Amino acid sequence: MERKQQLLERIAAREARVGIVGLGYVGLPLAVAFAQEGFHVLGVDVDATKVAALQRGESYVEDVPAAVLEPLVSAGLLRASTDYAILADADAISICVPTPLRKTKDPDISFIVDSTECIATYMPPGRGQLIVLESTTYPGTTDEIILPRLSRDGLEVGHDFFLAFSPERIDPGRTDYTVRTTPKVIGGTTPDCLELAVALYSTVVDHPVPVSSTATAEMVKLLENTFRAVNIGLVNEVALMCDRLGLSVWEVVGAAATKPYGFMPFYPGPGLGGHCIPIDPHYLSWKLRTLNYTARFIELAAEVNSHMPDYVVGKVGDALNSERKAVNGSRVLVLGVAYKRDVGDVRESPALDVIHLLRERGAEVSYHDPHVPAVRFDGYALTSVELTDAALEEADCVVIVTDHRAFDWERIKQRAHLIVDTRNAIKSNGGAKVVRL
Repeated sequence: MERKQQLLERIAAREARVGIVGLGYVGLPLAVAFAQEGFHVLGVDVDATKVAALQRGESYVEDVPAAVLEPLVSAGLLRASTDYAILADADAISICVPTPLRKTKDPDISFIVDSTECIATYMPPGRGQLIVLESTTYPGTTDEIILPRLSRDGLEVGHDFFLAFSPERIDPGRTDYTVRTTPKVIGGTTPDCLELAVALYSTVVDHPVPVSSTATAEMVKLLENTFRAVNIGLVNEVALMCDRLGLSVWEVVGAAATKPYGFMPFYPGPGLGGHCIPIDPHYLSWKLRTLNYTARFIELAAEVNSHMPDYVVGKVGDALNSERKAVNGSRVLVLGVAYKRDVGDVRESPALDVIHLLRERGAEVSYHDPHVPAVRFDGYALTSVELTDAALEEADCVVIVTDHRAFDWERIKQRAHLIVDTRNAIKSNGGAKVVRL
């Protein structure tokens, strides 16, 4: 109880030192939020390039302007290292490391395990550190994977250290909801763990949402993203149905969205991308398979969504065929390779699958993306071409994959001979030259 009270007082006085493990799109905004509140923040990342940039006050995350970061670094409120030893001075540590999938679609929690092992190595026995996992994972990870590693030297959770799970809710490129204004779910291994975690995050978050356990908090995050994946899968299948029926899925969804209750619009697209939606539901599906249960909605949605890049390439082939051209040898210009509008993030982007499939069929593929100057994947190394009138006019087909606001859709419609629009970006009548999803 004494250690808990001491940490509560240090948090309230902004004297607690906060460690952040993983300084990417989740960890860096969180580190900045704590530093802005007056906490001394100790960041750790295995990427020496990121650490060096941060130490210079240079931001590599679009949501964190250098003008915000640099003063915090200069004031000594935020520093970074590749050495976990600096976390021995931390009172609280948030783990914000990646949780990707293996090729078999099984969870890869190796980054969580490695981080926990390093934290345990430098954990001061008498400090009463608070450890919070933010990385998305399957229910049970915090208490089944992290807890045994932190307590194996005889340390007692709720006394010698405190443990919680609080899932990140970062949406890159979003400005209406920030670290502070986005409600934050928090689950603790013990009631004291929960109290401390709520106290810590309440300094940077307006609306903490405490829940009964770490597993509940882990399940909340997976429900949020599974909800989106399943509904996107549904509307993608509706798009396939409308195509067979000769209807516009965009008109159908738009009209359905006028219902003021009982309907929430989701929109079709070329496939799922980003750090959450294509990955997180598989964590839940995997966990349930270990309990001899098949998560059927998740499996079906994944099947539909993963098929969308093939469907888009089929649309390109049909469009070119209507012009008496084959995909093989045609010049295809892809507009947008980021996974979503107005960001430079290409993680799991369906555009990469579309490009790969088009090249497999013999197309000469180039791309333009104002947010992604270059991209490497599947052995390819591509550079964004300048979006000139000549580039648009010389392409046999222009494929709109990401609808960045920087694009001049009217100009694109006027200059391109043939357009496959997967985002309904060109809403004005484009005539026969515009083929919609």
